[in-house]
Amino acid sequence: MEADSKKISIRTAYNVSGMSFSPKEIGEEIKKNIPEFAMSYKPDYRQPIADSWPQSIDDSVARKDWGWKEEYDLGAMTKDMLENLNDKF
Repeated sequence: MEADSKKISIRTAYNVSGMSFSPKEIGEEIKKNIPEFAMSYKPDYRQPIADSWPQSIDDSVARKDWGWKEEYDLGAMTKDMLENLNDKF
């Protein structure tokens, strides 16, 4: 909404990508903050749906046209999530 309209090259929609991670990766990140954390998981019937999604989204046009950049990586997201969960419980 705030981008210079002269820089907009697409008038329909842009792809934007933030992050993608596996259960194992987020479990490892949580464990960095809570060493005693333990997790188990088992994919269910929805896993084939997730496996059919594209492995990545090309957000290069959004980055070029209006300087889009994600604000969180997995570590920052996990830290923020845990801080906000602690505030609730």
